[in-house]
Amino acid sequence: MKIIDPLMFIIALSNKKDLAEQLQYLKAENEILRARLPKHIKTTRKERSILLKYGKPLGTAIKSLISIVTPQTFSRWIREEDKYTSYQPSRRRRTPEQIRTLVLRIARETGWGYTRILGELRKLGIRKICRSTIVNILHAHYINPSPKRAGSKWKEYIKRHAESLYACDFFTKKVWTPLGLKKIHILALINIGSRKVKILGTTSTPTKYWMAQKAEELVKYFEKESISVEGLLHDRDPRLLSAFDNVLKHNEIPVIPVTAYSPNLNAYIERWIKSIKEECLNHYIVFGERHLKYLIDEYVSYYNTLRPHQGVGNKVLSLQISALEPDENNLKNVIRESRLGGLLKHYCHAA
Repeated sequence: MKIIDPLMFIIALSNKKDLAEQLQYLKAENEILRARLPKHIKTTRKERSILLKYGKPLGTAIKSLISIVTPQTFSRWIREEDKYTSYQPSRRRRTPEQIRTLVLRIARETGWGYTRILGELRKLGIRKICRSTIVNILHAHYINPSPKRAGSKWKEYIKRHAESLYACDFFTKKVWTPLGLKKIHILALINIGSRKVKILGTTSTPTKYWMAQKAEELVKYFEKESISVEGLLHDRDPRLLSAFDNVLKHNEIPVIPVTAYSPNLNAYIERWIKSIKEECLNHYIVFGERHLKYLIDEYVSYYNTLRPHQGVGNKVLSLQISALEPDENNLKNVIRESRLGGLLKHYCHAA
């Protein structure tokens, strides 16, 4: 390891004349080296700092020495450094975290604009905040102004009336029969609030008479269970728009046909259909309508009574397993149960 650089040792023992001669030599050597390098050399921020540290004290003499950049560029570096070092960041205290959290909560829960939120804070006695601070808080969390932030009317309508809203739709499954493949149509119903599913019927030929019969059965089901229905959603399937709707309207059950080619407007039943296909029906070659009904009944029972649902906080819709109180400290009695040959699995405490 070198304690003292040889060049520094030479400089320390040199007089003024010797230093001038040494400087002249270093300039000549530097010009030779620079001639073999690209004309433009990019410098890092650290390298600029080093050049500025030793170049600024030289004053105008730097113009005759500098070669890595032009004297004009070096002068610009000095101006930029002076600009950044002279900047003094604001010492204004950050808005308390509790107030920031409250602002975000109000914005997300109500969809109000900046000034409306400010008024609510003033009502709560919070004075040490202004409108521009609310703007900055919401922008920092990518929350848009009120017109863009407010939820869609359809989404809000579904949320407000979920418990009394139902949706229905057809899906199909091909089954093997003695005469070959046959397409079976299944009509399913779901309550948007509870997520519970009911199969209204299966048929290979959904005629007007069959549709009217299923609508009448649905009306009787609502009356028997004392269910108040504010709306029944379905797509614009011709089978649903004719005899089925006529019976429901006659019994004063509101029908809401959604816009054509808009599956997201009827997303709950569409998502359930995807679930029964992916978790059950796609795994079987179905032989006859009776076999299909058995598979669907088993899945619907599992879905309604044993399967946790993310849309309702990972809860089971209607628990029909062991009534023992769960004990997190004693999990040795946890057992696995299954249906449909092990395709549908769930876990529970042994009785």
